[in-house]
Amino acid sequence: MFALVVVAVLALAACGAPVPTSQLQGVTIENPVPKPSFTLTDMYGEPYDFAAETEGKVALLFFGYTYCPDICPTHMAQVSEVLEQYPDLARKVQLVFVSVDPDRDTPERLQQWVGGFHPSFVGLTGTPGELEAAQKAANVPVAYKEGEEENYTVAHAGWVIAYAPDGLSYSIYPNGTRQTQWVNDLKILAEME
Repeated sequence: MFALVVVAVLALAACGAPVPTSQLQGVTIENPVPKPSFTLTDMYGEPYDFAAETEGKVALLFFGYTYCPDICPTHMAQVSEVLEQYPDLARKVQLVFVSVDPDRDTPERLQQWVGGFHPSFVGLTGTPGELEAAQKAANVPVAYKEGEEENYTVAHAGWVIAYAPDGLSYSIYPNGTRQTQWVNDLKILAEME
């Protein structure tokens, strides 16, 4: 009997601790989704392999644009404030902002805008084809322009996708997510290895 108990305990240990997704306050995903693999250009003009660069961290993936009047700056500011308040947590989290407006969001513009929120945040851009492929890989709707030539807006996915260090996404964070929810969930996600 003792041998059976030992075997059962070892089997459970090999599978890892159960993921406490019921404690997450974001919108939980019923079937966790693997982190996508794509390479874009970072805000310093260098290639950035999303899966490789964020390995072992909580990766927050957000598709947006710097001229966004509301959703993008709100998400960026909220996550930034949480990471400023919890520096130990900040070392375990990597926010990656992918611009879906390559015509206006140059690497220089991304450096200024993304870097203005938090020094650890990464801004990415690419060709329209590369950006479309990245959005499809992340399973979000492909963004598109709306409005006049110079005063256009971009319709884009308005949520942040969180990938735990184990490489899976258990939750997304729509517009309106509160800082207390971010704090709660980032602490939980950081422990999912």
